[in-house]
Amino acid sequence: QVQLEESGGGSVQAMGSLRLSCAASGRTFTIYRMGWFRQAPGKERSFVASIIWSGGSTIYTESVKGRFTISRDNAKNTVYLQMNSLKPEDTAIYFCAAKRSQVDEYDSWGKGTQVTVSS
Repeated sequence: QVQLEESGGGSVQAMGSLRLSCAASGRTFTIYRMGWFRQAPGKERSFVASIIWSGGSTIYTESVKGRFTISRDNAKNTVYLQMNSLKPEDTAIYFCAAKRSQVDEYDSWGKGTQVTVSS
């Protein structure tokens, strides 16, 4: 089992920046890919970005390309989401998640961290 804990959320004005962190513990050697997801009020949770734990290959949803950067520090068992040029529509609870292979679903989830962007 992998445990995940997010941090770094907060309130910023539009065009501001935040960096989210996700610390992994437990059976981290089983992690294949780490992802960030978000859930806005009244909406379903959606994919934001992901990174292969060992190799660094990244994927982004279209709306955050060029603004968000996902990275990882294997020595610290931590994944980051650098968010720049934030928009009010980025307001959501942000969750990190882990999965064990390319075909598996994300099956380890953090509790989330709130990001609020005001105009």
